[in-house]
Amino acid sequence: MNEHAPPLSMSERADDLEEEKMHEMERIITKSTIAHVMDGEVKMDTSPDMKAKHPGKFFLMGNDPRLPPMPEKPTLVDYFRHRFASTAHLLQSATHALKGGQPEKVVLACLLHDIAIVSFIRCDHGYWGAQMIEPYVDEEVAWAVKTHQALRFFPDESVGYGYPDLYKELFGPDYQPEPYIIEEYKRARAHKWYMTSRLICMNDIYSFDPNAKVNLDDFVDIIGRNFKQPKEGLGLDNSPSAHMWRTILWPTRFL
Repeated sequence: MNEHAPPLSMSERADDLEEEKMHEMERIITKSTIAHVMDGEVKMDTSPDMKAKHPGKFFLMGNDPRLPPMPEKPTLVDYFRHRFASTAHLLQSATHALKGGQPEKVVLACLLHDIAIVSFIRCDHGYWGAQMIEPYVDEEVAWAVKTHQALRFFPDESVGYGYPDLYKELFGPDYQPEPYIIEEYKRARAHKWYMTSRLICMNDIYSFDPNAKVNLDDFVDIIGRNFKQPKEGLGLDNSPSAHMWRTILWPTRFL
């Protein structure tokens, strides 16, 4: 060790630890290219380089041992329990809708409205979330999940929905949505399912309660009645969005 070398940064130490842990695994686990870019490195993990760093090992093409195991035929509930980040916000929103006497399709839409954020990506989460669930839910539910992304920025005093104070704190008092969001709002405002999407906004929980008592079990029956679970397992079927669920199932699969 060079005692005159500058100390490693936190990022470099994290990379070294990750490298050490990877050597302990049976398979080679790579990082996505965009993950390298976020770390300030314009590169991608190539098979020759990685094989040279991990001689005698093969690339991971299945379950990541660092993640909880999933059943052979995973359901939406399994993804909630074993792949999604904190689901308290979704459960609180759905509970709010349930207690308000909303129809099951609205409760389900509230349960799934931020599904992309807790599983996949934040940017354009309404659009991603709608595509993820579209093959498995009523068309109205998927549409409402997509358009809530735009509606939440626009008040509707006729139903008691104002611009969230939280957004002023998060984005600043002068924030203006992008033009595509404004155009989506205009289309949604004139749509026959406008109120379904607006109800997501009205039952959204913009000030999260860490002490709220919520339980996914309260919604298992609603999911069962309103979410078309593929017999092959969610992500293992042949739907247009199955690949998105497989990415969540096997996020570090090499190819």
